[in-house]
Amino acid sequence: MIIVTGGAGFIGSCIVRELNQMGYTNIVIVDNILKTEKWKNMRNKVYTEYISRTEFLNRLPEFAGKISHVIHMGACSSTTESDFDFLYKNNFEYTKTVWKFCADYHCSLIYASSAATYGAGEFGFDDKMDIKKLQPLNGYGYSKQLFDLWAEKQEKAPVQHVGFKFFNVYGPNEYCKGSMASVVFHSFHEITKTGEMGIFKSYKEGYEDGQQLRDFVYVKDLCKVVRFMIEHPAVNGLFNFGTGKARSFYDLVSAVFDAMGMEKRIRFIEMPDALREKYQYFTEAKMDKLREAGYREEFYSLEDGIRDYVRNYLAEGYKIY
Repeated sequence: MIIVTGGAGFIGSCIVRELNQMGYTNIVIVDNILKTEKWKNMRNKVYTEYISRTEFLNRLPEFAGKISHVIHMGACSSTTESDFDFLYKNNFEYTKTVWKFCADYHCSLIYASSAATYGAGEFGFDDKMDIKKLQPLNGYGYSKQLFDLWAEKQEKAPVQHVGFKFFNVYGPNEYCKGSMASVVFHSFHEITKTGEMGIFKSYKEGYEDGQQLRDFVYVKDLCKVVRFMIEHPAVNGLFNFGTGKARSFYDLVSAVFDAMGMEKRIRFIEMPDALREKYQYFTEAKMDKLREAGYREEFYSLEDGIRDYVRNYLAEGYKIY
């Protein structure tokens, strides 16, 4: 049996699909669907039970000795969440409880960290570095950093423990993320509505408008890496998850126009004052550590990933993967 927390959400539901393709169907999905339409991400998946996030920790003991893997993607993923007590409880304390369960009952734990732990990137984006140096820029990143630091100090650990520092993941099933959905999703929506797309001006010397750089990574690649970890139980550690190649927002929006078969109409807009002080102008995952662990698959290019996402999912009525 495999537990997938956040299993009705964007990344979690895509992982459940990958597990189904691997032949796993005895899956427990944990999430916090409430009045959202995330349940749609579950309709084409095979699983045995859905459990609300609020009930899960109370029920966790009943799964003792029955679980091979916990894939813990459930968290508050909003980088703008200002309630730190909420972030601390959901992203730190909750994950500690899951870790301890996996350690006690010899389960594999694959969990979500975040590239937000790198802060402004003043120390680079190397997953081999001393994580104690990092200074996240927001409460979300700090809540993830707290768990990474805690996990590093634990003498008792799950039989396999793998954390992923996700960079900018995009792809199908993110339709319920609202403002936290990828720029690819928002670009498709805005271009469909108005025929054009606005991207932020630059306020930093050395970066032209729209040339701010991010490591954008397609969710289907993430699923392949999760499969690799399940198939290689001796691999442990905290890994970056990006492509290793930073691209500009201008490149991204251009690729959306191309995938839609439309002429580019890009305008530059003012960045809200609240974002300017905490805005990252460059992120790029160093991927050597994952490669050295044995992962050999090539990642989707930005253009290929966007083309697949736009044409086969967004343009098909927000088709579920």
